[in-house]
This record gives sequence, structure tokens and C-alpha cells, in this order.
Amino acid sequence: MPIGKEKIFQLAKGFRGRAKNCIKIAGPRVEKALQHAYVGRKLKKRQWRSLWITRINAATKEHMMSYSRFMHGLSVQNINLNRKALSELAMTEPFSFKALVDQVRFMRGKPQAAELNDRGTQP
Repeated sequence: MPIGKEKIFQLAKGFRGRAKNCIKIAGPRVEKALQHAYVGRKLKKRQWRSLWITRINAATKEHMMSYSRFMHGLSVQNINLNRKALSELAMTEPFSFKALVDQVRFMRGKPQAAELNDRGTQP
């Protein structure tokens, strides 16, 4: 679907050199810029998810539990909190997050973190 000349020049505002005012140069540059914008919107979602996972992982490590065991425990108990919400809990409400970790640990039949020594075993 071809884009009109006026639309191309409108989208090419801010480009350097003749890419902003010469249609033969501006057309491909605008098309490539739109492709990069499309990919960037997908990458942004991926990067946010990665950040949330990193934050949850750091918070679960503080309570001596792995990220994968924590997430599996939540799904087994049918606790439907997404990673964004868990990340926010881990940062802003550490006691609430600890309650979730303790709930997962309790349902797995493991002792509380306070009962474990520095190597992660019972004294």
C-alpha cells in the first residue's frame, strides 16, 4: 500500500539531509523507520518481561528459593498474579511478597527460611 507524498514528508520530519525533503530518499527511509518502530514495539514488551523476571528472581533469592520453584508453586496453588504485579510486590511490599514465598514453601512441605542455616539445610 503506497503512502502519499505529503504523508511521507510528514513522517520524515526530523530526518537529516535530503531524507527529509527529497521523495526518492525520504520514501525508503520512512519505510525503514516504520519497520524499526514495529520491531521496537515488540522488543519493548520482551524487555519489560525480562526486567520483571529479574526482579522476582532477586526477591526470591533473598528468601532462599529459586524463581522457577516459586512460579511453579504459585501456579500449582492457583495464585494468578502476573509477573508485573509480582515485581511490584517484590519492590514496594516486601512483607507481602515474603508471605507469598512462605505460602509456596508451606505448600511444598519445606521449613521456613528462618529455620534454615546458611547452606540452606536444617540445623
